[in-house]
Amino acid sequence: MSSAQAWGWLAALLLAVPAALAAALWRDPYLLVRAEYARQRRAGGWRRHVATVDGERWVYVERAAARAASPTLVLLHGYTGGKENWFRLATALGRDYRLVAPDLPGWGDSARDADADYGYEGEAARVAAFLRHVSGVQVVLVGHSMGGGIAAVVAARYPQLVARVALLNASGVEFADNAFGQAVLDGANPFGVRDTASLESYLGILFHDRASRPPIPWPATHAVIAHRRREGDFEQSVLDSIGRGDGRFLPGEEASRIPQPALLLWGAEDRVIDPSALDLYAARMPHARRVRLPGCGHMSLMECPGAVADAVRSLVEEGRPA
Repeated sequence: MSSAQAWGWLAALLLAVPAALAAALWRDPYLLVRAEYARQRRAGGWRRHVATVDGERWVYVERAAARAASPTLVLLHGYTGGKENWFRLATALGRDYRLVAPDLPGWGDSARDADADYGYEGEAARVAAFLRHVSGVQVVLVGHSMGGGIAAVVAARYPQLVARVALLNASGVEFADNAFGQAVLDGANPFGVRDTASLESYLGILFHDRASRPPIPWPATHAVIAHRRREGDFEQSVLDSIGRGDGRFLPGEEASRIPQPALLLWGAEDRVIDPSALDLYAARMPHARRVRLPGCGHMSLMECPGAVADAVRSLVEEGRPA
């Protein structure tokens, strides 16, 4: 069943459900989105886990490899993202590796503490603890956007936990001026979603190829907008840290200490983290191999999953991307 068909099924279900379930959906329309995520998770062969690590609740999904001795890839999502962002890339990777994709603390289904630091430093320390929990051996750490910045800090500070690291469209360095970066410096949140127009703007910034956007038909559109409104204050607080705070360039500063084989991958049409960031990271990581994907925007893992999978696979198998 395609995503569009699944959403159509959920819309039809909404019209046919008993009154009690209809009332629940009325109170929390985001149940529709969670139901679609659950369908994708089951279809992709993932298992959902809940774990307490150093007192914090983590929710993550895991997919076993075809061979028990295969490497473990831990996948860190970006700002406003979640574990579900990795499902397309997982399909392209096949069953060659064990895959673990968490909701980072503060995001998705994982725990959030109003007083916690969800910038690069705080999240990197949590991720290190999580890696110890999910794997008894070194992992291949793959991070996208904010998750890429976090992965850079983890690889530099906890090298005993990370065998190889891949940074996809990673934040954490000062890049050439673009509209997104200027808006962040001006105190705005270009990813903020309040209505249909701002949802369209958000998706337009993320995806270069319109056809690669995840389908969000009615009534899921209403649910997504309402959910993002509720998340607005938290999103702003994180952006204040990773976009304007004193530690916003911590990943770039730590990158020069990354000893592992590394991949730097960017969509050439990235409107969020300008592709000039790739060269800035590369200057600090001369041993890293660089991959630019033409016709691909910020969400490289979703827009170009086949090409990203090829690069990650080469990093894992050979220590360098093709």
